[in-house]
Amino acid sequence: MRLTSFTDFGLRMLMRMAATPQVALSTADFANEFGLSRNHLAKIVQHLSRAGLIETRRGGGGGATLAHPPQEIFLGDLIRLLERNHPLVECFGADGGDCSLDGRCRLKARFCAAEAAFLDELNTTTLADIALPFLQKRT
Repeated sequence: MRLTSFTDFGLRMLMRMAATPQVALSTADFANEFGLSRNHLAKIVQHLSRAGLIETRRGGGGGATLAHPPQEIFLGDLIRLLERNHPLVECFGADGGDCSLDGRCRLKARFCAAEAAFLDELNTTTLADIALPFLQKRT
């Protein structure tokens, strides 16, 4: 299974927030620390905020914080949320994709089972377990 960069970057941000849950971090903070596009990170913050995983506030001292304790946020659930619009295979999409095997494919059920097992295994890990402390950049 391959995760999208949206999920990768989202997980990086959440891992970082889990290390200091009381500290609000801005998209600029994340962009500087991880060397990623601030615009791309802003889209992820918006997605996580709409989902109720993080809380955001604007202005001085603003930024994003976790909406729940990191020990209550499970990795499999995060990936399920971040990958929601990116199905494992085309036929898993809401519209069923453009599969000419529909109705006779015996692979789909196995992919469903494998994906469920993958996410179930990841749900044995919380965000607190994988918290990512701030790394001071060497100058």
